[in-house]
Amino acid sequence: MRLLYLHQHYSGPGGATATATRAHAMARALAARGHDVTLACGRYEGAETGLGGPFRAGRREGRGAGFRIVEFDIPCSNAQGLAARSAAFLRYAGRATALAVKGRFDLLLASSTPLTVALPALAAHRLRGLPFVFEIRDPWPELPRALSEAHGAGVPAPILAVLDRLATAACRDAAAVIGLTEGMAETALARGADPARTHAVPNGCDLDLFGPQIAPWRPAEAASWEVLAVYAGAHGRANGLDAAIEAATLLQQQGERRLRLVLVGEGSERRRLMEEAARRGLHNLTFLDPLPKPRLAGLLAGSGIGLHLLAPIPAFAEWTAPNKLMDYLAAGLPVVTNTPGRAARLVEADGDAPACGLAAPPGDAPALAGALAALAADPARRAAMGAAARARAVRLWDRRLHAARFCEILEAAATSPRVPALHPEREGSPEEHLQAFR
Repeated sequence: MRLLYLHQHYSGPGGATATATRAHAMARALAARGHDVTLACGRYEGAETGLGGPFRAGRREGRGAGFRIVEFDIPCSNAQGLAARSAAFLRYAGRATALAVKGRFDLLLASSTPLTVALPALAAHRLRGLPFVFEIRDPWPELPRALSEAHGAGVPAPILAVLDRLATAACRDAAAVIGLTEGMAETALARGADPARTHAVPNGCDLDLFGPQIAPWRPAEAASWEVLAVYAGAHGRANGLDAAIEAATLLQQQGERRLRLVLVGEGSERRRLMEEAARRGLHNLTFLDPLPKPRLAGLLAGSGIGLHLLAPIPAFAEWTAPNKLMDYLAAGLPVVTNTPGRAARLVEADGDAPACGLAAPPGDAPALAGALAALAADPARRAAMGAAARARAVRLWDRRLHAARFCEILEAAATSPRVPALHPEREGSPEEHLQAFR
C-alpha cells in the first residue's frame, strides 16, 4: 500500500534526549514489509530527520531507512508559548492537508500529538474517501484539560471544546484507532470508536541502541563513588521535576554522599529549576543539555538508576507512556518512579518475574528520596533489578514485536475502512476543510 504517515515531531535515532523514535521504527517496519511509506513532519527541536540541504518552498525531502521523508520548515519546541506552538500545529496541518488531499495514497496514519494531525486525515477522508488510522500517543484534550484543572491555568476552555470535537471526529471516522496504553484506547472508545477496531500497541524498547553492549560514560562532576540516578526527558510543567529538587534537598540534608541526580533535557521549566537548585546550593544535582540518543545510551550505561517523574496528576496514571521508561529497561537500569498506575505496575514484580524498580507515592518527596537512597546503598539489589529490567525488556517490550502488530493493524485498515467518506464527491480547498474545525 501507499501510506502517508503524519507525525509532526518525527525524529530518527540521531535525535536528542526527549525525542521519540517510535515513528522511525514503525515506518521502517512498514517499508520492510514492502509498503511505500511517506512520512511528513515538521522541524521539532532536538529532532534529527536525517535530511540535509536547504528548504525549498518551505519543504525538503529525501529517503531514510527505506521510506520517504517530507520535512516542512515549521519549527516547534516545548519551550515555545501556547500561541507559538498552536500556530506551528496549524501551519503543519495546512501543509499536510495539501499533501494528503493531492497525493496518491491508499491510507493515512495520523499520529497525535498534536491532535491537529487529525485535520489532514479527516480532510482526505471526507473529500477523497481515503481511510485513515488514528494513533493516540498522548490523549488530547484529556491531558491538557487535566493539567489546566490541576494548575488553574493552561489551555483556554473554548480551545478545549474545539479539540473535543476534533478528537471525537477522528475516533469515530477512523478505520482503526491505536492507543499506546489501554487507558488511551479507552478514551477513544468513550468518543465512539469501534471497539473491534480499537487497539493498544505500546511503546517498546530499542534493544540495539540501549543495553549492556554500549560503552559507558559519566559527567565530569560525578565522583567515582557516586551512583547516578538519571532523568532523561522534557523539563515541562507536566514532568513535575520539582520532585527531583525536593529529593535532592532531602538527600543532601541527610548527608547522603553516594548518590547524584542527573537531569538531562530541555523545556519551559528548566531555567527555573536550575535557578532553584543553585539557590538551595544543591551539590548532588547535575543538569545536562539534551543529548543525541547514542550519547544518552552511553550515559545510561554509566548510571545506576533510571528516574521516572511526572507531576502528581491522577490522569497521568493510565494516560501516559513515556519513552524514557522503555529506554531505562533496555539499558538494564532499575527504575524509580513516582507515578502510580501503569508505570508502577511496569516495575513491580509480575508473576515469576522479579521487580525491576521501586514506586514512590506521587507528591511524596521523602519517599522518593528514600527509594533512591535505598538503591544507592545496595549494589546487589541494583544489579538484580537491573538484570530483571533488561530481561523484561527483551521478553515483553522488544519494539520489533510491537511493530509487527502495528503493521498488521494498518494493513487491515487499508483493505477494510470503517466508514465511507461523508462527501467523496465534494470539492473544496484544504483551507476550507480546516476552517470547519476552527
